[in-house]
This record gives sequence, C-alpha cells and structure tokens, in this order.
Amino acid sequence: MKTNAMRILDNANIPYDVKEYDDDGEHVLAKGAAERLAEKLGIDPLCVFKTIVMRTDTKEICVFCQCALSEINLKKARNAAGCKEINPVKPEELLGLTGYIRGGCTPIGMKKKFRTFIDEQIQLHEQVFISGGQRGVQIKLSPEDLINITEATVLDLEL
Repeated sequence: MKTNAMRILDNANIPYDVKEYDDDGEHVLAKGAAERLAEKLGIDPLCVFKTIVMRTDTKEICVFCQCALSEINLKKARNAAGCKEINPVKPEELLGLTGYIRGGCTPIGMKKKFRTFIDEQIQLHEQVFISGGQRGVQIKLSPEDLINITEATVLDLEL
C-alpha cells in the first residue's frame, strides 16, 4: 500500500525504496530506537533520520530532521526558526497537524507545508532512511532528493 509520501515521490519521479519491519508499537523518545530499527532492517543506524515537529513561541510549526542517534540542539533549532522558544508538539497533536502519527511521521506530504530544517550530517550519506508515513515503513532515498522535495534548509542541528 502506498503512503502519501510515496505518492508524492512517485509524482515527482524521485527514486526510492521501501523497507518494512515489524513495528513493536513502542515509540518512546529514548535512545536505542534507531539502533533497534536499523538492526531490524540490517542497515547503518547513522543513515536513519527522524522527523521532529516543533512549535515556536509564535505558534509556527516547524519540521526538523536529523540522525536518529542524535538529539536536537534546541538553541540551534530556535536560531534556525528565528524564535525565542521552541518545543516539540505533543504526540496527540501530530495527527491533526501533520496527518501522521508518532513512529510514522515523515517530512514528506504533511497536511500543510511547514518550514523544514535538515541536519547537515545528512550530506555524509549516499542514501538515508526516513519514516514512510506509517509505522513499520521506512523510505530509502538520496539526501539531495529529500532536501529538494521538502524544500529544506540544511544546517547544523546537533548537540
């Protein structure tokens, strides 16, 4: 079954591969999740990029992507968004804002077009993995294609 993200990539003629894995339903924001996912797929965890949806003090929604092994630097996220305060949106808000749930949130094809920022470490890889738009599905694509399709700004976001 194609997700919205896959349909968008198809319509833009962007090549990608889909990798599926058994979803254990545990999507706690804790270290180790990227390693478990990478192990299930037999891939390098440094190539797995997570999507973090955040709200600024002016109520703007911004999307951040970074290596799933790393934590986002909130100061760098604030500077990127040009705001004084920024915090992750609550998991129960994700579906209404993006059309995706935690563990299946991808920067491609959200309900609205949000400013997107991707950590510069993505450029170290030939291919990266992002959520495919539902739990248990990852999309493998080139960093350049991800940056282009999301119209992302690339910068340093890591701690």
